[in-house]
Amino acid sequence: MAHHHPASRRSSRRDSEALSRRPSIDPSRLIPMDKVFQIPGSDDFNVVFVGAGNIMFGSDEGPWNHSFRFEHKLGPRLKVVALIDPNFDRATTVLFKKRETFVRSAYEKTRIFKTLEEFVESMLPRDRPRAVIVGSPPMFRGTTRPGRDIELQILRHFPGVALFIEKPIATGPEDEIAEAFKISQAIVDSGAVCSVGYMLRYLKGVQMIKQIIEDNNLQVMATIARYACAYEAIAKPDWWDKSKSCGPVVEQGTHFCDLSRYFGGDVDISSVTAHSLEWHENAGQLHKQTIDESLIAPENRIPRVTSATWKYENGAVGSFSHVVALQGRNYSCELEVYADGYQFKLVDPYVQPVLYIRRPGSDLEETHRFPDDDPFFSEVSNLIDVIEDIEEDPESATILSSFEDACKTYELTWAIRRASEKSRKNV
Repeated sequence: MAHHHPASRRSSRRDSEALSRRPSIDPSRLIPMDKVFQIPGSDDFNVVFVGAGNIMFGSDEGPWNHSFRFEHKLGPRLKVVALIDPNFDRATTVLFKKRETFVRSAYEKTRIFKTLEEFVESMLPRDRPRAVIVGSPPMFRGTTRPGRDIELQILRHFPGVALFIEKPIATGPEDEIAEAFKISQAIVDSGAVCSVGYMLRYLKGVQMIKQIIEDNNLQVMATIARYACAYEAIAKPDWWDKSKSCGPVVEQGTHFCDLSRYFGGDVDISSVTAHSLEWHENAGQLHKQTIDESLIAPENRIPRVTSATWKYENGAVGSFSHVVALQGRNYSCELEVYADGYQFKLVDPYVQPVLYIRRPGSDLEETHRFPDDDPFFSEVSNLIDVIEDIEEDPESATILSSFEDACKTYELTWAIRRASEKSRKNV
């Protein structure tokens, strides 16, 4: 039996309270980064970053950049005690850039290590982290196997320390899904605070839908999700290779499968059916790829369209279509949620979210825009508030995606891929 110290007992009590109601946050509490007051206090907040790539330090491809959000939330209290990445040169480069800016104090004593074990061996007591932020590639996590078990390493070396883990929690073979659920159980047993980076749950528009559903005691009847990517802008050969990235539904569609589950609840996995349009079929020819697909083995080339339907355990129906068809840069993504008398349509959640609501008693749609919403900041801000355990206001901070929740989303994306492969015509 693990011994919990008081903070972890408190967090496990809060977890059970959170599970008894659907986790949600009042959308008016999701405030932009420049309006947030940094938490007062002079004590350092030690953080370890695992991964020195785009997720952690930003890139031209999108708005993700966890370090930036931690800097804004914690201000001068942030101390990044270690940056862990086997690519020493990349880690050195990003640290150099940070030390040239006004956030230098967070990084001036950061040490680089190739593995977590190396850091643990040379760690001083004052370096003990309060949170470990895992943004390494998903093929290196989410299992119980040595070298791909970063979560278990963290639990072993830093019991009780909070975890933030990027999504998807893993991209491995289907038979490893059970291992992800084992890790989930280990995290629950440890009592550690853990948040997974399904940031779309933290959108104001998403929380507004949640609030209306809760306030009106509605039952969701259907979720319809569509994700059309701009393939011309996807220049990573691994993305086009199912043996490397697990295919577009597991690797990219995961956010929309997760958002569907957030509203529809648990999925009856045995009910998942799917069809795909494959690269060798007439309608599957693409003319503006920036990679050379002939270098990828035919059986590992990705489908152009995957379309799936399923039943939720409460009887509702879900559907998801992933489409590799658009050129240019901008993606086209929408989620619809239906309940008796209500239609919610969330458009372009990644860039400029717009929510259209049709309510009972009117055929007209209301339009809600959220110009300065930053779900990446909201997820980091909520995580820090939960770690700091600000108890005056139990409503304010909630983690919206647990590791177990993320495992269920991972399981759904794999079920969609598997169903689409079963139904396709052979090459």
